[in-house]
Amino acid sequence: MLTEIKLRSLRPRSALYRVADGNGLAVEVPISGALRWRYRYRFDGKAKMLSLGTYPSVTLAQARLSRDAARAQVAQGVDPSAERLASKEARVEAAAPVQTFRLVGEQWMARQDVAEITAAKSRWVLESFLYPDLGTRPIGEITSRELLDTLRKVEATGKLETAKRAKVKAGQVFRYAILEGITDNDPTGSLRGALKSPKVKHHAALVDPAKVGELLRAIDGFTGQYVTLCALKLAPLLFVRPGELRQAEWAEFDLDEAMWRIPGARMKMKAAHLVPLSTQAVTILRELQTFTGDGRYVFPGLRTASRPMSENTINAALRRLGYSGEEMTGHGFRGMAATRLNEMGWKPDAIERQLAHAESNKVREAYTHAAQYLDERTRMMQAWADYLDGLKAGGKVVAINRKAG
Repeated sequence: MLTEIKLRSLRPRSALYRVADGNGLAVEVPISGALRWRYRYRFDGKAKMLSLGTYPSVTLAQARLSRDAARAQVAQGVDPSAERLASKEARVEAAAPVQTFRLVGEQWMARQDVAEITAAKSRWVLESFLYPDLGTRPIGEITSRELLDTLRKVEATGKLETAKRAKVKAGQVFRYAILEGITDNDPTGSLRGALKSPKVKHHAALVDPAKVGELLRAIDGFTGQYVTLCALKLAPLLFVRPGELRQAEWAEFDLDEAMWRIPGARMKMKAAHLVPLSTQAVTILRELQTFTGDGRYVFPGLRTASRPMSENTINAALRRLGYSGEEMTGHGFRGMAATRLNEMGWKPDAIERQLAHAESNKVREAYTHAAQYLDERTRMMQAWADYLDGLKAGGKVVAINRKAG
């Protein structure tokens, strides 16, 4: 049996050794000299050992009490080592933050590699329509019925497309949670067909040649801000997405080479994009460069040059010219070009590449993918600009197909 005097007399040796007390309790003396209490026992026929602390922080009397408690567990068929581990895991789990829908949603958002405008739309849907009802709920407890009630609130306001998008975003968050081992349930899976289908709405665009000519003449007569006028003139010539146009930076342009290189970070598909510039486009850009060329943005905002022009500037200018949202939008210049260029006989693949339509699994290395069909696209962009000039002049225009030149 150990005593306090004997414990204080123990000294380390060249190798670890133990001194028994009784009923499985022993003190362990390592080379470091720090005495450690150990309870040795057998459970299910296997020899095991349980740590009971260090001496003198744990006195001999305390160590014996801990041993007696562990012996009682063994007698009751409970493995004290396994019980301690389970208790520790329970404490860790209790201390861990509750994985709410908002918390997981923010984790999912942080991992999205998308254009900022796309990320902003996702945040808007989550914060406006999902977080108010579901944000504080543990994600693993949210049921299909609960999610449906939330979505139908949005639907009841007439925002059918928004309700559909909210369902999609919720599903993306739940699937992320499944992959991360946070939950094993995606309640959106059983909501197929539960929401009203919104009517498919395409971006308004003018495609009739005569009406296109009228629009181009109206743009020439625009009396608003000069920067906005230049954006209006370039929109039909370049037919990029509105966000790509308004956020254009001078550093991306080589006017001598007549090329606009848009980095992948600013593209919807995160793939770099090349826009060959027609002589008409270069002329407009050179004139605009004398006004905004000393700044970062080609089309700076009206209030501050440190930000690009507003997202609604082009559409507001079209409204000012008398075109309603049902007739023409900033995005509509893409539909105009796609429709007319296909009818003019240009190769569909070249048109699609110029529109930056790409499958997400396509190669995205530097500008390799961006340069596909570049020679034909360069000819096409010049022919398109010449074609628009003809429409604007109001004369009889003969379409220039891809075989020309």
